[in-house]
Amino acid sequence: MPVRIPLAVLDAIRREAVLAAPHEACGLLFGSDSAISSYQAVENVDEAPDRHFEIDPAALFAALRAERGGGPKLQGYWHSHPGGDATPSVTDAAMAAPDGKLWLIVGGSHRHRLARRGAGDSTGASIR
Repeated sequence: MPVRIPLAVLDAIRREAVLAAPHEACGLLFGSDSAISSYQAVENVDEAPDRHFEIDPAALFAALRAERGGGPKLQGYWHSHPGGDATPSVTDAAMAAPDGKLWLIVGGSHRHRLARRGAGDSTGASIR
């Protein structure tokens, strides 16, 4: 199923990536099964943030608690590749649990890749 991402949300995530460079930026994606409506940038707590990312567990748990309380639905995660390539690394593929969540990677030159881990492992994205 294709997922819509508003251009304003994608551009905001790209700005976060530029600000974090040369480290990888990361965060959370919120919305419905068919559309991402918002994002949150969170701290990259990995020991080597210039090569890997780890979403701050406290931010992830807070988002899940908020969702259970009626807040926005967590649809997935995003991170940047400061080197410019939006192709998932071997580490990215190993970290992505097959739970049906979206994984967005933003690279340089306005490139991005969106995938849903689980049923089929691929998702189209439409930008609006």
